[in-house]
Amino acid sequence: MTTADRPVRWYRIEHRTRYRYSDAVNASYGRGYMRPRALDSQECREYTLTVAPAPTDAAEGVDVYGNSDSYFHVTEAHDELLVVGVSVVRVQRPEIDLLDAALPWELARPEACEAPDAVDFVLSSPKVLLTDEVRAYAAESFTEGRPLAEAVRDLTSRIHSDFTYEQGSTDVGTSIPEVMAERSGVCQDFAHLAVACLRSMGLPGRYVSGYLATDPPPGRERMVGVDASHAWAAVRLPAGQWLAFDPTNDQFVDERYTTVAWGRDYADVPPLRGVIYSDAESSTMDVSVDVAPIPPPLSL
Repeated sequence: MTTADRPVRWYRIEHRTRYRYSDAVNASYGRGYMRPRALDSQECREYTLTVAPAPTDAAEGVDVYGNSDSYFHVTEAHDELLVVGVSVVRVQRPEIDLLDAALPWELARPEACEAPDAVDFVLSSPKVLLTDEVRAYAAESFTEGRPLAEAVRDLTSRIHSDFTYEQGSTDVGTSIPEVMAERSGVCQDFAHLAVACLRSMGLPGRYVSGYLATDPPPGRERMVGVDASHAWAAVRLPAGQWLAFDPTNDQFVDERYTTVAWGRDYADVPPLRGVIYSDAESSTMDVSVDVAPIPPPLSL
């Protein structure tokens, strides 16, 4: 399939986060990842970040993995904070080197393909623990000499079938051993587990955050604001390309996926986190995401 033949989709993505506090907040510092990355298969045409109350200071930067991050500092007293990121993005189905993906998985280890820059994605990280149980689980897919893409395809399907997606069953502090014990979780947990399996086999695996466009059932209108941030995993092929896959939905990543950021695990790339100065004893957070397909701009 040539570049021109690969499916292309356009999206307007709105990521809205609202915090409410039980008492006045004197100052808020925030940092987040909501701007989609620039990739061979993806182009972010527009991006705006709106914060209310308006920040006294705000900046855009790039982290150690090349992700775009946003920073803001609100000094006006407030009991509610609204952060809205809006993007217009063009996404094309990634082009994968099938010959490279068909090589034995052992050849993708950094020491086998001379990839010292990938070592960071082989080591354990705060939310990706390489336990004996994880190694045993991964070894069922990564048998000796098996083609890498075939092994990853098998791992993807096994996680999808062995673990139950259950919204609210876990939180950002849930560990891989807990997910393994409960056999349930959400996309973040399954991405962490997939990455742990890759690393336990000595393969570079990275955690990817972004958005997934969901199509409505036949005959039903698309609902606005009911989408969510999504997470998946990626493995480095021997020649350096990354093959992304989604164990939550049992598939390889295609033109429905908008990549925002990647890192060792969720802690590297949360959509939004921060610090507040307040006597408030409680707070609530509401998040809504809308991934709306749009026609290509007329300028194309």
